[in-house]
Amino acid sequence: MNARETFKIAPSGDREIIMTREFNAPRKMVFETLTRPQYVKRWLLGPEGWTMPICEIDLKVGGAFRYVWRHTAKGTEMGLHGVYCEIVPPKRIVNTEQFDQPWYPGEAIITTTLVERDGRTILTTAILYDSRETRDMVLKSGMDRGVAASYDRLDEVLSGMAAN
Repeated sequence: MNARETFKIAPSGDREIIMTREFNAPRKMVFETLTRPQYVKRWLLGPEGWTMPICEIDLKVGGAFRYVWRHTAKGTEMGLHGVYCEIVPPKRIVNTEQFDQPWYPGEAIITTTLVERDGRTILTTAILYDSRETRDMVLKSGMDRGVAASYDRLDEVLSGMAAN
């Protein structure tokens, strides 16, 4: 299954983007792949050509995370950091998000929810931005292609875990 089959992205309200994707894996397993560096480094890469040399996760309320991506051919880097505001394993994560070199203004609030039905998990990510203009700018950036590619990789990671 690939993202084109189950990935949806749409604006919501004035300042939010909602993304959903279904995975053929139990919620506990999906939660694990979202919160453990050894898995995040394998799937959260966006379009082809990127690696994640830095992936730090302190999974507790008030704990921080930091990701740094590197483009293999160009050598450019992009960093992101945030703080966990709420964690309800394996159902929900709320965190802040801010890029080191801000390609959009301000900080976003990310709410991730996982709902399991018949061994399959629906991952929903709601991203709340500071303004409608910021939200619209992000939607026009092509971020949907990077998220779709990452979710396809996540599906592969989950398939590999299930096989073991």
